[in-house]
Amino acid sequence: MAEFATFIPQSTQDGSFTFISPEFGESFHSHYGARQESFLKFAAPTQLATKAKTGFVRLLDVCYGLGYNTAAALETIWSANPSCHIEIMALELNPTVPQAALTHNLFDNWNYGYLEILNLLAFKEHIQTTNCHGHLMIGDARNSILQIRESGFTADAIFLDPFSPPQCPQLWTVEFIKEVSCCLKTTGLLATYSCAAAVRTALLNAGLVIASTPPVGRRTPGTIAAHSDDVLTSTSGIMPLSLAETEHLLTRAAVPYRDPQLQDSPQTILQRRQKEQETSDLEPTSQWRKRWL
Repeated sequence: MAEFATFIPQSTQDGSFTFISPEFGESFHSHYGARQESFLKFAAPTQLATKAKTGFVRLLDVCYGLGYNTAAALETIWSANPSCHIEIMALELNPTVPQAALTHNLFDNWNYGYLEILNLLAFKEHIQTTNCHGHLMIGDARNSILQIRESGFTADAIFLDPFSPPQCPQLWTVEFIKEVSCCLKTTGLLATYSCAAAVRTALLNAGLVIASTPPVGRRTPGTIAAHSDDVLTSTSGIMPLSLAETEHLLTRAAVPYRDPQLQDSPQTILQRRQKEQETSDLEPTSQWRKRWL
């Protein structure tokens, strides 16, 4: 238990719990509700209940963390189709995070039926049952995503859930998101909680089209992305970008994070972006803010 002592459960407003990351100094989830965020920011926007009807769903969970997003996905899919086969690829830097979530019994108030799967992923990094096959890949997600792409794995749904761009810029860069996008099926959907202009620019630079997902417990929306407009327009519950959001992409806030070799330090990535912003001809974000906020 000593290795889990740094992870102290923090209550959120929907009664579920999260942790504060000692490394990044941020909560793993919104204080408005950790459990509801997993369902409403990730499982619902990626249309998992509908995709479950095909009988086979592939998930890519980038930044597995406590395992909440995958847990919400399993519940959503098997509630819609109990016989659906699920294949999971999950990326996580710190294996003690999902282990601590289970050790602290954070799923107790979920009334959750798939703890054995979460336990195997967290402690064995592998699950193989008649209707679920999964791997938890431990290490720098920039290396793991290259392995996944080389394997030919493509997902029906991708959850992009790193810590915030200022704290974890290496997983919001144009180059990393491009690799992630290559692992998305032509009919797949990528969801993230972030609506940051730099993140949306990276998604667009990866060749994806984007829309907003409804706010969950806060004013700001999330983002949903796909390879084509046809996929987005057939997706329920999304919102086209507003004029304010579209104009935000024309400001210096939209200068993306860059990591050409997928190996730079966070500090280097942040400094590179700052220099690019300083020489950018884009509108200062403060002017946009005065117009809209």
